[in-house]
Amino acid sequence: MALEKLVIIPTYNEKENIEGIIAAVINLQQDFHVLIIDDGSPDGTASIVRSLFDQYPGVLFLEERKGKLGLGTAYIHGFKWGLEKGYQYIFEMDADFSHNPGDLPRLYDACKKGAGVAVGSRYVKGGNVENWPSDRIALSKGASLYTRIITWMPVMDPTAGFVCYRREFLETLNFSSIHFVGYAFQIEMKFAAWKLGFKIVEVPITFIDRKFGDSKMNKGIVKEGILGVLKLRWMSIFKNYRKKVANTFDDTTTTFTQQREVALEGK
Repeated sequence: MALEKLVIIPTYNEKENIEGIIAAVINLQQDFHVLIIDDGSPDGTASIVRSLFDQYPGVLFLEERKGKLGLGTAYIHGFKWGLEKGYQYIFEMDADFSHNPGDLPRLYDACKKGAGVAVGSRYVKGGNVENWPSDRIALSKGASLYTRIITWMPVMDPTAGFVCYRREFLETLNFSSIHFVGYAFQIEMKFAAWKLGFKIVEVPITFIDRKFGDSKMNKGIVKEGILGVLKLRWMSIFKNYRKKVANTFDDTTTTFTQQREVALEGK
């Protein structure tokens, strides 16, 4: 049977969450495989994952990196791993249950029906955020509005980190051209998909703040997001951004690359 669905979960000090999130994904019993990419967690996260190999043979995998190298590089590492293994749909997901594993099939369905990228969106009709203070909600919504204004990208939740990518998009993308590691990484992945002509579908989700462990948000990530959006806009105006981020691009391709709209699930 061909490999189809791979969920990439980057980790750094997630010992309280990792066993539960792995079980929640695999227990969906919808053939989701899980790849944990651990950046040398000193709390033993990787050891917990290794202890679960016998329980989840052939569906749970671990890649260990030395040191905290950043979210963006972790996902790119996972994308390359998944493409090499032959997966058709590759997902991004947090380890802390802020993303509900039960929403994975909805993201998959959106891509299966033709989207190049399916975004678990907090800010479309039906989306929501729980257990966040009002100032953080305001900051997040402000960042999304700022991104849309600067880039003109028609995505309501451009910083979202709960995403399904179709293989065709990831194969088209030149990973060496993606340099951001935090919020700006999430923005650029969607921006690249949009510029390359792939259809982006936003699927409404409820985002729930983590109960265990510490947030990885810091001032550097916020600063990168602010400046990164400006850089994306500058490159799209004064440079051939599409050529920069594409491995190869054929204007005659119509299967997935001539659609530029963003649609809500079920619309």
